[in-house]
Amino acid sequence: MATKAPRAAKQNSAPDSGARIDDWRAFAPLDLHPILAAALEEFREHGYHGTSVRDVARRAGVSLPMIYYRFDNKQGLLVALLEGAMGEVLRRARAADAEAKGRVLDRFAHVVECIVLHMTHRAATAGLDAELRYLEPENRKQYAALRKELEELLLEIVEEGVAQGLFEVDSAPDTTRALLGMCQAVTGWYRVDGSLPPEEIADRYVGISLRTVGARVRPAPHGHAK
Repeated sequence: MATKAPRAAKQNSAPDSGARIDDWRAFAPLDLHPILAAALEEFREHGYHGTSVRDVARRAGVSLPMIYYRFDNKQGLLVALLEGAMGEVLRRARAADAEAKGRVLDRFAHVVECIVLHMTHRAATAGLDAELRYLEPENRKQYAALRKELEELLLEIVEEGVAQGLFEVDSAPDTTRALLGMCQAVTGWYRVDGSLPPEEIADRYVGISLRTVGARVRPAPHGHAK
């Protein structure tokens, strides 16, 4: 008998699903469904492969049927967490871009700052990106499409900067991918109790990113850093 293909995680089960972003620099504590919070901790401690649905149920204090009813299976839990995190950073990046009102230098600085702030304030969920290798083909395709939206936003800004003579790069697509990889890597070393707060890390990475694209001038500081 053919095995039924798992359904994608229910949209309203994802963290921060479609929540409005009023201030892209402000991060409230992550609000997760208890099952997803338990899954996140299990994935962080044991990895996706080393976690079972029974482990998640035990940590969440719920029955196995409850998890299967809400998320279908372990894959559904990972999809909900990954897509929820990517959805949030996309909404923040769009808000950051819009705030720049078309000024290329500000657009670039805002979007990079936004991404790095996400990688620090949301390090727990953003760090799950390393587990995407376990996504099934259709789920991987959907998640890749979300990641591509973020890449295309930054790429468009870099290309506009080159066109205006503000940036100098050999390859805008390669530079964009390198910048996103650099920002993503922050989740691997950032610690909440570390010496640098998220805002200072973001400011430093904006400076590194501006040098990477060969920015001829710098945007005016927004004044939030302390």
